[in-house]
Amino acid sequence: MDDKTEQLRDIFIDVADEETVTESQHESHGSLATDEESVDARLQSVIERLRERFEVRTSLDDGQLCQLVRAFYAGDDDETIAAELGCSRDEVFQTRMDLHLVCEEELPDEQLQSAIRAADSGATDALAAEFGIETTAVERAREVVAAVDRSRRVSHQFRTDFEETLTDADLSVQFTADTHEDGLEDATDGAEVELQL
Repeated sequence: MDDKTEQLRDIFIDVADEETVTESQHESHGSLATDEESVDARLQSVIERLRERFEVRTSLDDGQLCQLVRAFYAGDDDETIAAELGCSRDEVFQTRMDLHLVCEEELPDEQLQSAIRAADSGATDALAAEFGIETTAVERAREVVAAVDRSRRVSHQFRTDFEETLTDADLSVQFTADTHEDGLEDATDGAEVELQL
């Protein structure tokens, strides 16, 4: 033990009243896998509450539904989500509508929305002729309008819950990354390392 090491040891003993140093080690709070499971559990809870109020017509299991919600908010289109989940694009669309996940660009214009709300369900051909669009476009617009109306009836609560869950998860990951970076910077701030080879 050289003089400097001995001096440091003496200082430590004076300050800590201990003669030995034991570095405590513990796992960091949570892990990526655990955090992902926690987020999925929260998403599943939202989906279960939604199912208590509305019908969700899908063959997708809970895990796939969580994937769909995540992918929707990540900006993936129906074709991409369908490929990830191994189902049809139509099933992704239908499931999204039942989960109140409507893209802004899917909304029909105000005239068509009003006409759809005023017409009965058998007026698809008449609406298609009136607006000069395909019947499939009317049927899709009808699903979108119905999804928006269901979401409005509950003040967009389920969408808000999905968004808050995913936002909290993103903030948690960002906060953890920032904390690690800041901690490293604080630990190395002003440090000079001299290597003698």
